Amino acid sequence: MAGRMTTKIQAERSREMVFKDNFESLAAEPVCIGPTLHVSLTMRSEIEAISQLVDRLMPLIRISHCVSGDERDVEIALREALANAVLHGNRQDIQKKVRISCCVHPGKELSVVVKDEGSGFDPSCVPDPTAVEKIHSENGRGILLMNALMDDVRFEHGGTEVHLYKRFKPGLG
Repeated sequence: MAGRMTTKIQAERSREMVFKDNFESLAAEPVCIGPTLHVSLTMRSEIEAISQLVDRLMPLIRISHCVSGDERDVEIALREALANAVLHGNRQDIQKKVRISCCVHPGKELSVVVKDEGSGFDPSCVPDPTAVEKIHSENGRGILLMNALMDDVRFEHGGTEVHLYKRFKPGLG
């Protein structure tokens, strides 16, 4: 079972606030939403922890209007990045952690960094899952989805970090 999750929220030019298991009520308080909002989360490397984390982070993303109309795309890409970190990066070792850093620019953009404690990988070596010979392969589909749903996806630090970016598109939502 997933353990307690700690949420750190740091508003630009403001003090850092730490909340334990109180993310939903925090997301409804407009005092925390400013020019830029930083959220840092840590989870254990368990598949079951993914939904709990996403369910805590998505309300903040929705009320910030940083990606109006594209929230579902962000949620799917975030779930894929977390699943890759747990399954492929940390190999479901519950002693290892997945760290998530989310930067919300209300009405402008969103960036999310997912870091695992694995040995990394070379994204250029991941076969194209749409290639005829790989059509039945289970590998590479998460990366394909992240690239399709986000405006920019980058793998850094030897593949132990995935950086997801989504910009606000006026007229959507």
